[in-house]
Amino acid sequence: MVLNKKLLRVGYSSALVAMMASLAACGGGSQTATPDADTEMAAGSDLSGTVLVDGSSTVFPVSEAMAEEFGAANPGVAVTVGVSGTGGGFKKFCAGETDITGASRPISQEEIDLCAQAGIEYIELPIALDGLTVVVSPENDFAECLTTDELLTMWEPDAQDKIKNWNQVRADFPDAPLGLYGPGTDSGTYDFFMDAIGADGESRGDYTASEDDNVIVQGVSGDANGLGFFGLAYFTENQDKLKAVAIDSGNGTCVEPSAETVADGTYVPLARPEFIYVKQSVAEDPAIAAFVNFYISPDNAGLVDEVGYVQLPEEVNEKVISRFENKTVGSVFEGKGSIGVKLEEVL
Repeated sequence: MVLNKKLLRVGYSSALVAMMASLAACGGGSQTATPDADTEMAAGSDLSGTVLVDGSSTVFPVSEAMAEEFGAANPGVAVTVGVSGTGGGFKKFCAGETDITGASRPISQEEIDLCAQAGIEYIELPIALDGLTVVVSPENDFAECLTTDELLTMWEPDAQDKIKNWNQVRADFPDAPLGLYGPGTDSGTYDFFMDAIGADGESRGDYTASEDDNVIVQGVSGDANGLGFFGLAYFTENQDKLKAVAIDSGNGTCVEPSAETVADGTYVPLARPEFIYVKQSVAEDPAIAAFVNFYISPDNAGLVDEVGYVQLPEEVNEKVISRFENKTVGSVFEGKGSIGVKLEEVL
């Protein structure tokens, strides 16, 4: 099984159970997950039930990888992973339609209020680190490094119908049309990016938007003057079609996105945590609890690396496990963003 090629089938729900027997027999690039003893999951487990997962397209590759490997050991559990974007996922989650939602940003105050109105309590669990990656076509031989101010010039609301060419971003760039591609406004990646570059969560409206990151890949790779952004995993999967742009946060140093620069904290301000939120009322359900324990177990963290993201540091992951064991409800971010926040200090 070449796992990461399967993981990027974004934009639809995938029923996984019927595939589990064949997936368990596949070899190659997949890491076979080894469950924790306390999850009571062994090959041939008689555990049964359903787990409904939705949310972020960025978190989707991790959730699907976990669901496939968990299901191989627990064929009686039906794990379904859908993609509605972070915002769309929270709408479903706060309406009680899903058990777990993936998010590429912390839950917002509006979403906190929405869940509270419906009586939905949740457990917030960071599951990986990501470096939001700015990409251009391989034909682009001039945009090797961009400052966050230049990204703001491109994307801020005032740029609409005004900033149309690359030389308006930097004088020595060519007089060529600027093609912009990015996630839609329901995406947590959109929210994070706009906040990180200083656009206060809003952007120009005249860009090609899609909740499917593969559409952004196709758009930028087919446009010699295009630029887009999404999670690191999608760049990792499409390095033959795209070129990553190094980012200068304002200190004059250009830093390329990679697992190393995300992990060591030098890829700023576009590094971020990824999350799952578990509905508190179902957290004791045997199938759901087993799946979440599997998801956050350090034994299975290799799947995070395999799909192109970065494992949490050991000390942070220990706090995440404790958070689920204690069924700690609420968000440590209190409706605010995660830019500049260190997980080890807030968990």
